[in-house]
Amino acid sequence: ISHTWFLSVIQNEFRTGKIDLDSTMKLLETLQIPFDFAHVKHVFKKTVDKWKTNTINIEDFRAIYRAIVHRVEFQELFRAYSPNNKILADTELVEFLKKEQYETEGCETMALEIILKHEPIEEVKKRRQMSFEGFIRYMNSEDCLIFKSDHRTVYQDMNHPLCDYFISSSHNTYLVSDQLIGPSDLWGYTSALLKGCRCLEIDCWDGSNNEPVVYHGHTLTSKILFHSVIQVIDKYAFVASDYPVVLSLENHCSPKQQEVMAEYLESILGDKLLTSTIGDTDVTQLPSPEALKFKILVKNKKVGTIEEGMLRRNLDSHGETGEISDLENMSDEDESDERAPLFPRNGSSKRKSEQKPPAPPRKKAKMKKIKIALALSDLVIYTKSEKFVSFEHSLANQKCYENNSIGETQARKFVKHSAKEFVSHTSRFITRIYPKGTRATSSNYNPQDFWNVGCQMVALNFQTPGVQMELQNGKFLDNGGCGYVLKPEFLRKHNSTFTPQNVGRYSKPMSLSIRLISGHQLPPSNLSKTNKADPLVHIEIYGVPEDQTKKKSSVIKSNALSPRWDETFSFTVQVPELALIRFCVEDEISLVANDFLGQYTLPLLSLSKG
Repeated sequence: ISHTWFLSVIQNEFRTGKIDLDSTMKLLETLQIPFDFAHVKHVFKKTVDKWKTNTINIEDFRAIYRAIVHRVEFQELFRAYSPNNKILADTELVEFLKKEQYETEGCETMALEIILKHEPIEEVKKRRQMSFEGFIRYMNSEDCLIFKSDHRTVYQDMNHPLCDYFISSSHNTYLVSDQLIGPSDLWGYTSALLKGCRCLEIDCWDGSNNEPVVYHGHTLTSKILFHSVIQVIDKYAFVASDYPVVLSLENHCSPKQQEVMAEYLESILGDKLLTSTIGDTDVTQLPSPEALKFKILVKNKKVGTIEEGMLRRNLDSHGETGEISDLENMSDEDESDERAPLFPRNGSSKRKSEQKPPAPPRKKAKMKKIKIALALSDLVIYTKSEKFVSFEHSLANQKCYENNSIGETQARKFVKHSAKEFVSHTSRFITRIYPKGTRATSSNYNPQDFWNVGCQMVALNFQTPGVQMELQNGKFLDNGGCGYVLKPEFLRKHNSTFTPQNVGRYSKPMSLSIRLISGHQLPPSNLSKTNKADPLVHIEIYGVPEDQTKKKSSVIKSNALSPRWDETFSFTVQVPELALIRFCVEDEISLVANDFLGQYTLPLLSLSKG
């Protein structure tokens, strides 16, 4: 019956007897199976070389289809459940769902839904059965993705205070290349928002004609207008997610241009801009992502309290400024040990101040008064930037709506030497980590180290591909990709004694077994002349130090179309709530070098069994 169906779909194309490569590709698309052009071309070429022509007949096409689609590992599975090797009855499919896919309830309904959705042969479908063709389509579909289907939508409780979530955050969002001479571009904001990023950074400087500009100050990166950035944010803020967006302003503007910024924020964002508290003006707890849906929050220094600001909003505070005493400078990110000079002298980028932890401010440290336009200050509600002094200082003085930015170098020392205090701090206050200034090429640090201690906003250079951004993208696939992921309870509780180095009673060990079966239509290596990669797979776990581990498969020689491993890997994970798993496929080019072919990273607890 499969054969008759197959011929009926394709015979029309062979009216004239033969077809070329283009028509072959089109016909494969009609059959609704994902194909990779390079692989089809390769198999097609092998077929036509026999005949010394560039067209194939109907039998050749069937052979190509079978070579690519009828995968041996699918046939083995199908035969294990189909007594006649031709058809699966709905009861046999139910058996498959229970035994192989670990489904427990509603299997009968599920089996019928799968048949209706994936069986291409009408008469088989009518009999509530599944042919091998239907089975292949089911196995290739998103129903069989390794990522849990119920984690593909928002499923977590979104009513906790903001500081209880990991929040997808970007650093210097306007840069699309390096940090020193590269272009600034609006696309940086568009693409970050479309990836579900919820905290964007905007570096603002005085521009000509009283128009504030956005660029990486004191460098040769190009400039974009502040109002253009806000227009792009207005347009794309809630395309990928309904939950709030935080604009982290790195503000270097004069009070006069700060007023212009405030005007643009209000006029362009309109009702989306949060300008007053939700409910009580005496804020004792941050609101939840749910309560702030479709709202844009401004994160900046602020004069006085939220209440004072809200009373003032009814009056005209045009032209008025307030003063803030600050150590040396206004910018959170200008700590001397975090910003590199444009051209490091004597080739060393490691400067003295990076060697020792920053000393607490002594009385002699110059206190500098900064002027802030009240119009801008009053737009800061739940996200007031506060200079970080020490964990003790924060515990004694900081309000729940005040948050700190800590550079990666200082933050790493805290992880190492005072992890318990760090966890206690992040259970109360939103904490943003940002890359050190010496990363001129926009390289990234490993975000996992800071998620492990509960930092909410671990800001990365979204424009730089690599393992760090792959971990970021993988972590935030969770909870429907909405940009907010609820932290585990031991990172939310104020009295938690959890530390990543010593997980103690917070450990919930989980054993994980992964059987690496096969690959299919792997991309050919950039460095390979033929279509023959020598693929191998790395399976890596990222999490608390104890859980960090890597295993790798054997190398399958010259087979990118359908490499077969059948190897099993076992792991024990102590803190599954923080773990990510990464599958990375490489092509072994020589004994010392591999070429990256592709990867997939996801939270360990979002892995689907089966």
